[in-house]
Amino acid sequence: MAVAIMGFKLPQRLKKHGVSKLLRKCTLPLTGKGCIKKVLTDLAFLEIKQGKFHLLERAPGVSVEEIIKLTAGELVVPAHVPEMIL
Repeated sequence: MAVAIMGFKLPQRLKKHGVSKLLRKCTLPLTGKGCIKKVLTDLAFLEIKQGKFHLLERAPGVSVEEIIKLTAGELVVPAHVPEMIL
């Protein structure tokens, strides 16, 4: 039995000029639409469900407000977002 977790790590969430890499819609050619289910960035750990980013955890020292500000795609934020344990 094989198990695969489809995820992607973005070392930095922003492009050079402060533009978010987490967009509402992909602007590049797609080779595997819907394959990525979770994303880990320098700011947060997110899950992608129904076309929205769901905030699961935040990096140490990063506020939820900062994550909201730096995410261009639709973001679902629960009442409590725990800090990652590194």
